[in-house]
Amino acid sequence: MMSEQRSPNPNASRCGNAVAIASRKKRLACHATLVCMVTSALTPAWSQSPEPNRPSLHPTPSTSDNSLAQPPPLILGQTGSSPTALHDRYAAARRKLVETRIRTAGVTNEAVLKAIETTPRHEFVPSAVRDKAYFDMALPIGSAQTISSPFIVASMTETLDPQPTDKVLEIGTGSGYQAAVLSPLVAEVYSIEIVDELGTRAAGVLNRLGYENVHTRIGDGFLGWPEAEPFDKIIVTCSPESVPVPLVEQLREGGSMIIPVGERYQQTLYRMTKRDGKLVREPLRPTLFVPMTGTAEDARQTLPDPANPKVVNEDFSDPPGADDPEGFVPGWYYGRQVQQIALPASDTDGAEDAGLIRFENETPGLGSHLLQGIAIDGTKVSLIRLSARLRTENVVKGPDADSWPMVAISFYDELRRDLGTFSMGPYRGTRPWREDSRLVRVPRTAREAIVRVGLFGATGSSEFDHVAIEKID
Repeated sequence: MMSEQRSPNPNASRCGNAVAIASRKKRLACHATLVCMVTSALTPAWSQSPEPNRPSLHPTPSTSDNSLAQPPPLILGQTGSSPTALHDRYAAARRKLVETRIRTAGVTNEAVLKAIETTPRHEFVPSAVRDKAYFDMALPIGSAQTISSPFIVASMTETLDPQPTDKVLEIGTGSGYQAAVLSPLVAEVYSIEIVDELGTRAAGVLNRLGYENVHTRIGDGFLGWPEAEPFDKIIVTCSPESVPVPLVEQLREGGSMIIPVGERYQQTLYRMTKRDGKLVREPLRPTLFVPMTGTAEDARQTLPDPANPKVVNEDFSDPPGADDPEGFVPGWYYGRQVQQIALPASDTDGAEDAGLIRFENETPGLGSHLLQGIAIDGTKVSLIRLSARLRTENVVKGPDADSWPMVAISFYDELRRDLGTFSMGPYRGTRPWREDSRLVRVPRTAREAIVRVGLFGATGSSEFDHVAIEKID
């Protein structure tokens, strides 16, 4: 997720545009020291409880595809030298994040990897979740918003193709982390945040850390930043249902925009290039971002139904649409080492229909999973049944406590705080197709959830069909 919706994401930020909070300050003195905490056992958000078949309202993280990271000196601004953080005890964690989670997931741009490695993400998250700053996962930052996972930030930044002469507009400052990652890669960053509290806090952090080429503003990101146009690149870290016209107008001819567009829990991340005054779309991947609020949200036509939660493409038989990215599973996102299989009717081998998903992994601990976000209102839905059909082949537990194939659902409140993860599994060895289900009590404060399925660091292969939730009460 994201979050892929993120993912959960799993993944995500907010949006804004009006009262200027300028972001220009002098760099920190070279002797400045980061105040850090040691992160030793880093692990992902979907880990299950010590007893796998019991629900946990306080799940213990465990390392899988969302995990560790690190960098050497901090980059503080667009150009010039930066102080070496002699006492930066997060350095090893950032390096491990880059090498084991981001590079292995497909990000190859060395400048982007270095920017992730040298940006102190722990400075941009609340102290309550600072111990998870270098997990590859989205984290709540207050005001019902999140900071995107490091992989999503790295992937979007790489896709943006930042150049040293670029002037970039970011819609959705959020914590300020994405702007900080962009800072050493481009000439100027203009970032807009609609939530006053978040925008003010982010501006303060960016100023304190000396990001001199980052300019912030509070307001409605739908309107862009007309005084600073045209922009070479635009990156949008929240999702509108359609592309705001002012952003198209403020993008220079030949410039590109990276933006998640779509329904609240069914979005696609696009690269859009402006040619002859119009945007040419290139779908990149299914994803999950928080909604673009303000004007964009007021104009939204398709709304989720939190009183009747359903899994989209639960039987994995939906074919990719004309605008779906190649190789991705329709309705699902943040997939790692997974493919949707369409089998002939004569070769379903015990599956109920010709659609299924297959996870395969040969490297212990390497992520292999799929996520989907859904709206669910705990005041209207108190009990659901989580179910799936599956089979496994030569499955061996990975290096972590939760490195087993499983099906799980995680709940979040209106501020996107974690309310717990409930799972089925673990599944191991070689077993033919079978059905599994469990009843799950929905926390009354739940407002959304993420369904998770996969190997989660185990090796071998597993196939799943009919991953579903059913409202019972």
